[in-house]
Amino acid sequence: MAEACQQTVLQKWERKQRKLKNLMIDSDTEEWQRSESFLGLGKIGGVDLSFIKEDNINACASLVILSYPDLQVIYEDYQMVRLTAPYIAGFLAFREAPYLVEAVDRLRKQDPSLVPQVILVDGNGLLHYREFGLACHLGVLTDIPCIGVAKNLLQVDGLESRAVHKEQIRDLHNGGDQFRLLGSSGKVLGMALKSCEKSSKPIYVSVGHRISLESAVRLIHSCCKYRVPEPIRQADIRSREYIRRNVLQTDGKAKQSPNSLMRKKLHKASSASSCTKPSPSAFQNHPCEDYEDSIAALFEECCI
Repeated sequence: MAEACQQTVLQKWERKQRKLKNLMIDSDTEEWQRSESFLGLGKIGGVDLSFIKEDNINACASLVILSYPDLQVIYEDYQMVRLTAPYIAGFLAFREAPYLVEAVDRLRKQDPSLVPQVILVDGNGLLHYREFGLACHLGVLTDIPCIGVAKNLLQVDGLESRAVHKEQIRDLHNGGDQFRLLGSSGKVLGMALKSCEKSSKPIYVSVGHRISLESAVRLIHSCCKYRVPEPIRQADIRSREYIRRNVLQTDGKAKQSPNSLMRKKLHKASSASSCTKPSPSAFQNHPCEDYEDSIAALFEECCI
């Protein structure tokens, strides 16, 4: 019964991916993307979900906006969320994207002038089993250029982290050095990038939406003080700090129900907060029809 339910949901998710993929653009659409120095780019977003230790359901969804090119945080949004969809490889967006889209929607309502011109996503874009990862989902659903940045190679389309790949990594000597991730299909799915001089491991950059791979790699390199680009790094650091301050006791255990927390927003010196709404119960508690309807309803709110 449970296996049949899961297969039904996965089939629905695959259809949704195919539908949204038809709307994805993998080329430059903005004037600033064509500028060598990204002239005209002033706001970059970074998104991340940070989890409570030993808890894969309760997480802090974060959106930070940084100025460009100085990379200073000008906006933060954190919300404790309860993830109702299970983690299934290749379908991460159905678990995380709704909360990230909500964060962008809140910003649009609160202060449209701060909506980012591009969002960097801790995850993959075209470098994906069906060439439509989390960065593609978020880009299409928000209609904002998005770039996927992963710390580990997703081994799809014949890409493998074996001897040849490791030899290519050893040939990355300077910050900005890179090599193409060419799949067995003949398609370039992304780029391995040595993001800064100090980094011994590359990051994996792929197109999410409304930007070319060349522009994406150049932009990511320009955002890296450390291995991970600053917008994603700040989203990760600050969301973990939010959990530490608001959720965890000194022993690392939750000191209160994450769903009872207040959402924090900060724009420069001003701030506002509102209560987090309770989320639906976990999927494993639903019979087949409710399981399907719950995830469909959850994601449908974000769909075009």
